[in-house]
Amino acid sequence: MQCHRIEELIELLTPVWLENQELNLTEMLAKLAKESGFQGDLTELSDDSLIYQLKMIQTGEGKAIPGLAKDYEEDFKTAILKARGLL
Repeated sequence: MQCHRIEELIELLTPVWLENQELNLTEMLAKLAKESGFQGDLTELSDDSLIYQLKMIQTGEGKAIPGLAKDYEEDFKTAILKARGLL
């Protein structure tokens, strides 16, 4: 894992872990894995899965998926024109 990914993971994990201070790190990772639907061994859990799950927790219900919000358009016509390169 590259240094910037470790920093991003720690930054995203900090507020969630502060809400669950009674958990140790392994328990916190297991909780995040379960919430994301991961059913394998924790050693197989990728950092991408953790980062995505942590972003989803902070995004809130009804919001655009992180990474897709930048491409979201309110107006369908505008979205089509941008996709065709006309805007």
